[in-house]
Amino acid sequence: MSNKANKPLKYTGTIQPPKGYRDENGQPLYPYLPKDELIEAVNLAITLERPLLIKGEPGCGKTKLARAVAYELDLPYIPWNIKSTSRAQDGIYTYDAVARLRDAQLASAGRITESEEIKRINDPKTYREWGPLGKAFQSEKRAVLLIDEIDKADIDFPNDLLLELDERRFTVAETKEEIFCQDNSPIIFITSNDEKDLPDAFLRRCLFHYIEFPNQDRLIEILTNRFEQSPDNPLINAATEHFLELREILQEEKGDAGKKVSTSELIDWFDILHRQPQDEILAKLNGQLPYLGTLLKSWDDRRIYLRQFQPDEEEKE
Repeated sequence: MSNKANKPLKYTGTIQPPKGYRDENGQPLYPYLPKDELIEAVNLAITLERPLLIKGEPGCGKTKLARAVAYELDLPYIPWNIKSTSRAQDGIYTYDAVARLRDAQLASAGRITESEEIKRINDPKTYREWGPLGKAFQSEKRAVLLIDEIDKADIDFPNDLLLELDERRFTVAETKEEIFCQDNSPIIFITSNDEKDLPDAFLRRCLFHYIEFPNQDRLIEILTNRFEQSPDNPLINAATEHFLELREILQEEKGDAGKKVSTSELIDWFDILHRQPQDEILAKLNGQLPYLGTLLKSWDDRRIYLRQFQPDEEEKE
């Protein structure tokens, strides 16, 4: 029976993994706290069977959304991590024509004689391997497909996926296979850091949502859920206050062009802070920000910090 005949899928953002949970690949999965607007966008993408294009600052949780949806809905999760060398074709399938030619030559030279092996060589499907998109289209259970950081690829990459994303079908030229995705259309999330503009034709096929940077209350909620802390913990309040102050200073100095400290870096920073004796670390926060290497990733950012908080130290540097 198809998914369409079953109860419609609905993401709520309320079903979270237990402490210490790891997926089938051994990767940890933490609570994900989406806003109502993001939950609505996810459910629109599920209902309309359209890809959801997610933008936002690096480190704001774009990538983790797909895993959270897959966990709550108990669906297969298939990631496709895009690089500058990625081709759209490779995400659908790859075909090893060189290996087939080599094996055919070995067989004709009599170096391969087993009948089963000869049969395998004569079957072109032997040398075809499905990519993430090809797997998602053929999944027996509706899958969650993440196309991560699509703006890293060549400008032609999104246009090369128009037919597949729009009509949910593709052809394997070497084997003459026609693959149609009808009942189990994948839930597709596409992330972008806005490194380059995406083509209009591609954007027309997507729904869109921008993840805003969290305010302090939201950051406190993220940390309390991630580390199972009380929201009244003075360390959480102090850490988020100093973190937001640092973001504001970097914004004033560098504008939108510079790298901003992100939510993921706040999580790393707090992970270190809360391991220390609380009285000691709170005293340190009153004077300077410890463990700056978890927050500031360039010398220019560190100089800005020193100039604002420790001008004498900045002069020594």
